[in-house]
Amino acid sequence: PGFVQFTDFFTDLGLGGWYLIPAALCLVAANLTDWRSLSRRARLFVYNWTCFAFLVLCAVGLSGLAVNLLKYGIGRARPLYFNDFGVLSLHPLAMDARFAGFPSGHATTMGAVFGVALLLFPRRWYIALALTACIASTRVFVGAHYPSDTVAGFGLGLAFAILSGLVFARLGFIFGRPSSKRPERKRTFRLGWANAAQRRELMAKQSGRLSADHP
Repeated sequence: PGFVQFTDFFTDLGLGGWYLIPAALCLVAANLTDWRSLSRRARLFVYNWTCFAFLVLCAVGLSGLAVNLLKYGIGRARPLYFNDFGVLSLHPLAMDARFAGFPSGHATTMGAVFGVALLLFPRRWYIALALTACIASTRVFVGAHYPSDTVAGFGLGLAFAILSGLVFARLGFIFGRPSSKRPERKRTFRLGWANAAQRRELMAKQSGRLSADHP
């Protein structure tokens, strides 16, 4: 019982609101900011956080919409109702929370969070994987999902995060234009305060882009 209470406390970290609401507030704050009054250093700082918030919204938000469509469309019964319906009982489009087991929404959110961390901090991927996988697995311990539900949800969220990163790379946001299968983060992207070298690199790239657009 003590372990179940412990996992029940941490399982709520898989709710999408923990990530979507701060990201949305960040975009609102950036929209209300007078960018023209900012210094170059502050402008780069706000720009990077705006791009980061937009990436989180795309990865977590779109995967959340997809998993809700899938789980109610498939209609798999949750483990709490194993004795009544069995392990593979399917009730498609029942629109009942009892039959919304596959995939797990919490695990999908954790997969998306891991995907964002993997794209932005690839050298620390194992730390992000350990944390997000542990939170996703709590859905099994509290009796809300089968292991297959969490694995499928985690993979779905990760796929949406990677796809969002590829789209951002094609658009030139956060990542450079992909020369390989994995988007690589720009050197100018920092969530902390940019130094002088990073600001000069960004200004040089922006100048080169403007020259190419207006020969």
